[in-house]
Amino acid sequence: AVNTDAQALAISDADIKVHIGTDITKGLGAGANPEVGKEAAEDSRDEIKAALAGADMVFITAGEGGGTGTGAAPVVADIAKNDVGALTVGVVTKPFSFEGRRRYGSAADGIKTLSENVDTLIVIPNDRLLDLSEKKTTMLEAFRMADDVLCQGTQSITDLITVPGLINLDFADVCTIMKGAGSAMMGIGIAAGDNRAADAATEAISSRLLESSIEGATRVLLSIAGNKDLGIQEINEAADLVAKNVDPDANIIFGTVVDESLGDQVRVTVIATGFNDSNVQQQLPTLNTQSASRPSRPAQPQPTRPVTAQPQPARTNNSSNEKEFDIPDFLKRSRI
Repeated sequence: AVNTDAQALAISDADIKVHIGTDITKGLGAGANPEVGKEAAEDSRDEIKAALAGADMVFITAGEGGGTGTGAAPVVADIAKNDVGALTVGVVTKPFSFEGRRRYGSAADGIKTLSENVDTLIVIPNDRLLDLSEKKTTMLEAFRMADDVLCQGTQSITDLITVPGLINLDFADVCTIMKGAGSAMMGIGIAAGDNRAADAATEAISSRLLESSIEGATRVLLSIAGNKDLGIQEINEAADLVAKNVDPDANIIFGTVVDESLGDQVRVTVIATGFNDSNVQQQLPTLNTQSASRPSRPAQPQPTRPVTAQPQPARTNNSSNEKEFDIPDFLKRSRI
């Protein structure tokens, strides 16, 4: 976990904690000023670099719009990517519109700067939570929905690297898709029933919590998991649906995994990159779902499990208690 706020860092559950800018903020946080967050991170470059030493892949998560998350995250990304040489992936949230134009504008500037320092950037707009919630949905439940999507997506990458498959994907495949890729769409879908594979694929590529759609992607990582009864026609339906919604000449790297714990369900994981960033859409267009029989729906929560296989890239260390970074709960054990 990285923070300027000593009090928030003290109650963090992270195994490794880096208190940045101690001489600058005196442990009081960045005061919602990104310049202070940036200066604090620059002042602690050596400590951050030491914490990231040896990492093959680094996830950087932050709540954009504040001081530390907005200002320090690009510095951490620069260290991870250029000093350590790790594949660097940013997963950040945009503030709610009701938080004010100033904070929203600060977040936009921070996202732009971060995008210039990571290999791949995934943005989750908090406003999308309003589209998925009902009047009785509590704030805790709404944020848990975002956490579920982030958890599934982030875990899906580590699973692709560490879990062997019938058609195997590894870290080199992930690098092919995500190295220097810019904006990314990452989703996971789980479905059962007669059209389970196609439904899971539709779910994976149409999550309303994600900033951009799969349309126009030129690099795609596709993983389909199911029990030993997973049929070749099911695999074809899911892969065909994904292929129809990306660039016709897209480089699609495909893998399948037998996972008996899924029972009669099929899980489809899609990581799509290689977008023309100037054309990244803010609203998801209608997807081509000719192979699916049901409309798309938000991804369902997926039980997470610790990744123990090796070799495993280093991950981010953050805490949900960190006021400055606004980190989702599921990433509080990761490494920045």
